[in-house]
Amino acid sequence: MAKPLGAMKNLPLGKAMTAKVSRSLPVGASIVCADNTGAKELEIISVRGYRGVRRRLPAAGIGDLVVVSVKKGKPEVRNQIMLGVIVRQKKPYTRYDGSKIGFEDNAAVIVSDEGLPKGTEIKGAIAREVADKWNKIGSIASIVV
Repeated sequence: MAKPLGAMKNLPLGKAMTAKVSRSLPVGASIVCADNTGAKELEIISVRGYRGVRRRLPAAGIGDLVVVSVKKGKPEVRNQIMLGVIVRQKKPYTRYDGSKIGFEDNAAVIVSDEGLPKGTEIKGAIAREVADKWNKIGSIASIVV
């Protein structure tokens, strides 16, 4: 009997997105950490579950699970390799009702291997698509747009 895809990759199974998200954050992009784990700036190393084209850089968008390296922050979290979920992106994307939404910065939240956020609060707004796909991130967010 075949296992579901999420169980094979040790990732939580997400729901379908309610928007056509443009993937605007390629590998190597620097993003802000939007939670209180002690990290300030993150760099994307890879995108989990990315199915791409030969010689194209993997890119991430809203709601994607990425592997990040902590570039700036408290000494105990610096130079650590962690998982993160993209919660904001500058590039506008289209929701299925036709509205376009873009944020003022690119930001991520650090999560554990099970998809639970490591921080206890999120600074700034997060996208509604992230709150739908990652329930625990949506529950600790102060503003959902």
